Amino acid sequence: MGLSLPSCIYLPLLGLCCCTFQGLTSPLRLDGDYTLAGLFPIHRSTISIRQKTTPEVDICESLPYQRLHSYHLIQAMRFAVEEINNSSRLLPNITLGYEIYDTCLPSATMYATLSVLSQAGDGCRGPRHVAVATNYTRYQPKAVAAIGPDNSQNALLTASLLGIIQMPEVSYEASSPTLSLKRIYPSFLRTIPSDRLQVHALVRLLKTFGWIWVAAVASDNNYGQQGLQMLREAVARLGICFAYQGLMPVDQDAGSAQPAQVVQGVVRSKANVAIVFANKRSALAFFQAVVRQNVTGKVWLGTEDWSLATEIWQIPGIRGVGTVMGMSVKQARLPGMEAFRGSEKATPCPDHGQAGACQHCRGRCSQPCSRFCRPESPEGSLDPSPYDMQGASNVYCAVFAVAHGLHHLLGCQMGVCRKGPVYPRQLLTEVKRVNFSIYDRQIYFDSHGDALADYDVVLWTWTELAWGYRVVGSFGANPAHLSIKEDELLWHTEANQIPVSVCSKECDAGEQKVPQGIYRCCFHCVGCSPGTFLNSSDPYTCQKCREDQWSPAGSQTCFERAVVFLAWDNHISLALLTATMLLLSLVAGTAAVFVRNLQTPVVKSAGGWLCFVMLGSLASASSSFFCYFGVPGRLACLLRSPLYNVNATVFLACMMARLFQIVIIFKMAARAPGLYAAWRRYHGPGVLIGTLTSLQGLIELIYLSTSPPVPYKNYDIFHDGVVLECSEGHRVLSYCGMIYNSLLGSVCFVVSYLGKDLPNSYSEAKCITFSLLIYFTSFISFSTAQAVYRGKFLGAICVAFQFSTLSGIFGSYFAPKVYVILFRPERNTNEQFQMSIQTYTKRIH
Repeated sequence: MGLSLPSCIYLPLLGLCCCTFQGLTSPLRLDGDYTLAGLFPIHRSTISIRQKTTPEVDICESLPYQRLHSYHLIQAMRFAVEEINNSSRLLPNITLGYEIYDTCLPSATMYATLSVLSQAGDGCRGPRHVAVATNYTRYQPKAVAAIGPDNSQNALLTASLLGIIQMPEVSYEASSPTLSLKRIYPSFLRTIPSDRLQVHALVRLLKTFGWIWVAAVASDNNYGQQGLQMLREAVARLGICFAYQGLMPVDQDAGSAQPAQVVQGVVRSKANVAIVFANKRSALAFFQAVVRQNVTGKVWLGTEDWSLATEIWQIPGIRGVGTVMGMSVKQARLPGMEAFRGSEKATPCPDHGQAGACQHCRGRCSQPCSRFCRPESPEGSLDPSPYDMQGASNVYCAVFAVAHGLHHLLGCQMGVCRKGPVYPRQLLTEVKRVNFSIYDRQIYFDSHGDALADYDVVLWTWTELAWGYRVVGSFGANPAHLSIKEDELLWHTEANQIPVSVCSKECDAGEQKVPQGIYRCCFHCVGCSPGTFLNSSDPYTCQKCREDQWSPAGSQTCFERAVVFLAWDNHISLALLTATMLLLSLVAGTAAVFVRNLQTPVVKSAGGWLCFVMLGSLASASSSFFCYFGVPGRLACLLRSPLYNVNATVFLACMMARLFQIVIIFKMAARAPGLYAAWRRYHGPGVLIGTLTSLQGLIELIYLSTSPPVPYKNYDIFHDGVVLECSEGHRVLSYCGMIYNSLLGSVCFVVSYLGKDLPNSYSEAKCITFSLLIYFTSFISFSTAQAVYRGKFLGAICVAFQFSTLSGIFGSYFAPKVYVILFRPERNTNEQFQMSIQTYTKRIH
């Protein structure tokens, strides 16, 4: 695509000059085969950008703490370049050069970046320019890579511009997670971890000490706002609440109204722990306001940008604010750095009024600063603070990362590097792949260009008036884990107790948290009801136990329900089984006695062949008891009720047939002489028994085909047990068989009552009446027990009542006859029966 613009444009660049310091001078430019650009905040503006009403270029002013920190950063870059040039390990026949630029303001950062992108000019005698082209693959700026800048706001600007030609940019202090977006910032890398990792470390620290009611203060810039947003997202998943959230301006001092308002918000929140996610300039104003308002007794959690910053702990009165704990990037040791600083020679610097002074060359010079003087320390010492060493370490690692990239790009593995043009895109590819160690730190970049460095957890300590710090823990990035040395913690509390920062007192075990108001951290406690438990993963909801589990009130776990059924080896089961076997034995013995005395009057008067049908039905009904023991099976559930009901019907039908026959013989023989003959001729007993039994069989068949009983787990009887039983199926149909037998028994009882005055030899009606009384008593008793009791022994109760029914019928009807046959044979004769009939006939006439 063609361009209407000329092939290149010329941008006059403002000369970015360093300050003049009192002390030693050192060159801020070094010629070499390949040049690195260093972007450092040598000055700082004291004028707020928001106060500007017209476009103008700000003049950066020198601030002591700023230039001291920058001094160590610049020295780290110079030291790294000198080490590389003096060694044959990385670039044996290649020398690195550097140019240092001041990034004191965004406008200065813009000019510095354009200068880095420009192609080589002739310094002050000719303008530099940045060519506009459709393809920058073969574009060669004067620097092969950039080291810096120091903060995320400036880095967003430089990364956008340098990303156009994909020049490697390795920052040492810009930690915004936005810079990890490779689609927008393809050439940005950093030796400081992303703030996202620092947020994970801070949140884990809160969780470790149980601090869930926390205030959060952030600087009102990209660094603080993004950090606060990530904190909000992280704590929302862990049940941690922000009692207060405030933004600190980056351009106001502690005496202004806004810092005081933020401090008052922290105090009103009643949170004992506050996270200060701010840069050191905002943190300085904030803690000055904290000291001014005499806020004490809190835990202050800091980020790596200020937790070891000298200007913060030098605030008068800072010692009384409470406990200060923070994150610090784990530093690489630089053993030769001190010797390098000490090797510089002192020379006087030009004062501010001289024409050649670098600070006043604006408008006349377009080259980077050529003079740099050692700054004057407030305490007269140039020893770096831990904060300075942290930044210097990152600068050192950034320079070596570029050097390792050049090592691979220029083929230096064979001992000799090939000299030739280095294009930014090619170098970027190699720098992304580097993986090397510097002392005790491993340097490599992930897919987002971030270094996965570890953090130290540091705690401020005071020995009389001297400030110090100790490393009380660490946070590892791969894999993520936090470790704390609890025996080295020193708190501001009495007895060195861990400070508490909660909105509500923690609930007891098994009590759920019911939120009050808008914060989940403010709650009252309610115990979990039986059948529910409180899972540690969700303290706000009592969860129901599974159906096969149970729990008492206020439980934190569920227990397996005990399985309840009528076992074969249970004492009650053994008693019932023994009684059933005894009854079956008696039934079998009675059948044998009746077979041997089949032609005797007693057996004939008892019904003859009907006796064996009745005895068989008693035995079959008794066999249904075996279906009640053990774990219920499908066949046992199907046979249990029908087997008993049908055989009970057979027995009652036989009684009915026998009663009709007795009543016809003795009551209606004179009035209807042919009735008995018809009864015999048309097989009245068989027809009656078959009809009545068929009706019961039809009822049971409908019941089994419509809603058959199946093995069933009943969870409603016991809260801690599950009863294995058979389901009732259709409730009405399940009761129809018992109701039918009850009606049949009632009819039998009425007919038997009519024969109450029969001869003693024909006492079947009396025996049947007594048997039916036992039947009704057992039926009513069982129905009552079933209505009021549901439990493990319901099956045993059912067997007991049915057994009492069958044994009562057997004892009332068959036992007297067996007694006569075996022990009173003189009454088992035809003469005895004839005499009884004659006596009954005379009495009724």
